[in-house]
Amino acid sequence: MIELPDLAVGGLAAGTLSALALAGGMLRLRRQQIRQRAETAALRTQLDGSLRAFTAEVEHLAARRVPAAARRVAHPHTEVPGPLQPLTVGTPTGIALENVLLALQAEVAAQRTRVDAAAQAGMRGATREIQAALYRLQDALRGLQQRYDDPELAQTLFRLDHENEQSLRRAQVAAVVCGAWVGLAREESHLVDAVTGGQARLAGYQRVEVHNHLEAGTALVSHAVEPVAIIVAELLDNALRHSSPDTDVVVSLEHVHHGVCVTVDDAGLGMNRDERDRAQRLVAGDEPILLTDLGDPPRMGLAAIGRLTRQFDLGVDLSSPSPYGGVRAVLRVDAHLLSRIDPEKRPPAASAPRTTRRPASERPAPAHAYGSEGLGPEPAGHHGPGDTDGLPQRRRRARAAAAEATPAAAEPVRPARRPQDAAAALGGLQAGTAAARAGAAEYPAAGDDDTDQTDHAEGGAAR
Repeated sequence: MIELPDLAVGGLAAGTLSALALAGGMLRLRRQQIRQRAETAALRTQLDGSLRAFTAEVEHLAARRVPAAARRVAHPHTEVPGPLQPLTVGTPTGIALENVLLALQAEVAAQRTRVDAAAQAGMRGATREIQAALYRLQDALRGLQQRYDDPELAQTLFRLDHENEQSLRRAQVAAVVCGAWVGLAREESHLVDAVTGGQARLAGYQRVEVHNHLEAGTALVSHAVEPVAIIVAELLDNALRHSSPDTDVVVSLEHVHHGVCVTVDDAGLGMNRDERDRAQRLVAGDEPILLTDLGDPPRMGLAAIGRLTRQFDLGVDLSSPSPYGGVRAVLRVDAHLLSRIDPEKRPPAASAPRTTRRPASERPAPAHAYGSEGLGPEPAGHHGPGDTDGLPQRRRRARAAAAEATPAAAEPVRPARRPQDAAAALGGLQAGTAAARAGAAEYPAAGDDDTDQTDHAEGGAAR
């Protein structure tokens, strides 16, 4: 039989062991709680840091990156700052922020295009009214020129007509940039008349020197006459504006393999590479034109050229410097836009420079030719075809043929008529036919008679 003290000792031992086990469990639980509290604090600190970093990134996005991205739509050279933390690049947060910038740029570009289209529509309407008013003024000035033959009054009317022509050109260019039609329907005209017609629309046209090396009768099809005149006028306007007033602008009309080229050379300051590249992009017409891209105030000349080159399949090149130190502009008119007018039945305007190119029948034969066509008697010492297995032999030109070609080669070229002489001739014509004009019918309205429009543009060069 177990004694009571032994039972008490055993129970006490069991209680002690239980207490020790409970204390160990409580100690482990306390350590686990401490560890969890430390982990929670660390996570909270990390979360606070991430939140602060995200807040700073969003503030940086709103303050610097979004404005720069919006400016980049209009100015592609603008640099858009990157994120504050480079480590965010490629993370979900960084990708989300980049998508915000892309969406913003797309929407800004779309809104900019819509606003610009609305501005262009409004300007088209305004320029249409201005053009109509200027055409009415042009008709009134023409009527006065036909009615009065006083020399001083006629000179004043010519000056007013020229000023009106310049205003009409500016309105026409603005309308073309905004997507309107060129505004005039012209019949087939000599190409040199289109060039001098564009020249006549400018202040300082006296500084333009035109060299005509085209075949007599080289003309433009009807729908290309006015676009070519507008392009030439804008190229000449740029050349006159950006060159010294005491220098000339040289224009050359030449035949090329695929058509005709009109080359404009000035002695101005020229352009650096960036300016030349931008000008070439504008005249190419491949990119959409926005009024906000043309400066303040907008410079519309090159933009109008770009519209016309795209619409009428013309080509303009501004990539070459001029041999005079300025800019060389080349307008290329392909063969499908060219026509021919009999210069005997419809000669060019009196103020247009005469061609320096002689007819093919009057040109001397080349110094050396193959074959026997057109050659004189064969000189001694040359062999016939049978002696050389039928191969063509180079033969000397007979002296008689050279003597016949010499007078044609020495024939002097008639100099181009000066604008002052043409103006004097027009004034004398007005004074001498005043009685006949008094009973003439009312002068046709502008735009109703294509020939009348052409004559007016040509008459401007005489001024």
